Amino acid sequence: MTNNRRRLEGRVIRNAMEKTVVVEVETTKRHPLYKKVVRTSKKYKAHDETNAIPVGALVRIVESRPISKTKRWVVEAVLEMPEAAATETPATEFSEVEEA
Repeated sequence: MTNNRRRLEGRVIRNAMEKTVVVEVETTKRHPLYKKVVRTSKKYKAHDETNAIPVGALVRIVESRPISKTKRWVVEAVLEMPEAAATETPATEFSEVEEA
């Protein structure tokens, strides 16, 4: 028996809900008349059982049975984690100079 469920890849744009992430999937297609490449994006709510996927992560979501009113997708795999904010500049202490 084959697994014919749809799979999409996208970025997590919101993870404030419990066990749910919002994934934005971007698709490109060529306009039939003007031949310009048009980018469209769509948001999907996906189930995240671990509740540990950060915003900015690249994930693969897979179609599933309805989990709630708007949730019909499940996170299958995390493909890429976001870059950590390790490039922040350390706080420097300023010493005040006393004037005589």
